[in-house]
Amino acid sequence: MSLVCPARRQLLLGLSGIAMYSVLPSKAQASRSTKGIRNLGFHNIHTGERGHGSYWIDGHYQESILSEFSHTLRDHRRNESVPMDIRLYDLLFKLKETLNVEDDFNVISGYRSPMTNAMLASKSRGVAKKSYHMKGMAMDIAIPDVKLSDLREAAVELKLGGVGYYPRSGFIHVDTGPVRTW
Repeated sequence: MSLVCPARRQLLLGLSGIAMYSVLPSKAQASRSTKGIRNLGFHNIHTGERGHGSYWIDGHYQESILSEFSHTLRDHRRNESVPMDIRLYDLLFKLKETLNVEDDFNVISGYRSPMTNAMLASKSRGVAKKSYHMKGMAMDIAIPDVKLSDLREAAVELKLGGVGYYPRSGFIHVDTGPVRTW
């Protein structure tokens, strides 16, 4: 039979927690921060409209900015919008951080209504019939002065969703679905 002092057990558990914390990379520790500001900017190339703003401040998503973004990213063919997936904004913010750029995203396609998506799918094999665009979970983007191949590579390295590469059309596709590439 062994006797263990409760105070000693707590000390050992506390020290092991400190030891584990000290070996975590600083990025893992910082990722839990609820302080800071996340800014994004979009230029809808079809409407010419721009949306800019701090969509996340000190751990809180800013509804008014998110609404403005959804309007800028709407289906311009039908003038319909939906709330976009906030994970998509976080993915784009991390993409800009990775590339160390401040430029706005040129948006080729954000939200697509089911009718618009069906019309586009009937004209092109490159449009998925069950596209994440219809769920507000995808964007086709480019960034001025950033090589498209560099943008694609950075998006793939994030491993936060799907990444499609369309060099002839001048954009990449990003979405918050499963991690995959094409």
